Amino acid sequence: MESLHTYLKKVARQGFLVRFITFLGLLAIAWAPLAIIILFVISEPSSRGTGLLVAVLPAFIGVLACWNRLIYGGSFGLSSYGLRPFQKNYAGLLLGWTVGGVSLLLLFMVKGWLGWLSWNVGGDVNLAHLGKIALEGFLVALAVALGEELLFRGWLLTELEHDYSPTISLWVSSMLFAIAHFIKPIEEVFRTFPQFPGLVLLGLILVWARRSQNGHLGLSIGLHGGLIWGYYLAQVGNLVTIRDTAPELWTGIDQNPLAGGMGIISLSLIAIWVRQLGREKSSVRNS
Repeated sequence: MESLHTYLKKVARQGFLVRFITFLGLLAIAWAPLAIIILFVISEPSSRGTGLLVAVLPAFIGVLACWNRLIYGGSFGLSSYGLRPFQKNYAGLLLGWTVGGVSLLLLFMVKGWLGWLSWNVGGDVNLAHLGKIALEGFLVALAVALGEELLFRGWLLTELEHDYSPTISLWVSSMLFAIAHFIKPIEEVFRTFPQFPGLVLLGLILVWARRSQNGHLGLSIGLHGGLIWGYYLAQVGNLVTIRDTAPELWTGIDQNPLAGGMGIISLSLIAIWVRQLGREKSSVRNS
């Protein structure tokens, strides 16, 4: 039987689909021991499900750190996928987080001005509770943004670019990013399908963000994390209440601010900014 090492050496010469399936197989192998431990240690069903999901992140990062070496014979680590040393990413991370958070705040302000939401920021706001929510939201946003950016704008985009043009890689990775958010019962897929264009547009923005930073993921992680953090503060922190004064197609399905017409407009403005940032970086490099 062909050894695993020999097979992995051949995988590099195969098409994207073979490499994709191989990656999933290695991820399953790395995740299995963690899953078995969780199944034995945790008995409560909902906590067990959460634990199994959380365990995917360290398994994914572990496989990703080894992938370049195992398949292509390159170096170990995550630098091949845009997660460079912090000093090369922190400026983009802070900029992206600020733009993501502020853009969501401006979106809520416009909706408030239109009478589509009300602010719950009176004198009875519990600042200690809000601070706790802000910290929780930051950690959740950072974990989700880091994981999804390493997967979709890191590994997936890089693998697509091995086989396809930058334009095809851009669109395929963005479409797969959107589709991944619709792994749910079919009735929910149809009900929430208006969210799909916004997710595709967000995927495009995050690819353009990475490309504008010479392949670094800092700006992509920052934009993604800032948007999640702002949403977490507003919804979990109960800072706003959405009114039934406008159609969900405009305000956002399930109160997701980016899953409606106003969200598409907000994302479009971010897209214009990111594209301009990329052109400016390109002109500097070529000058």
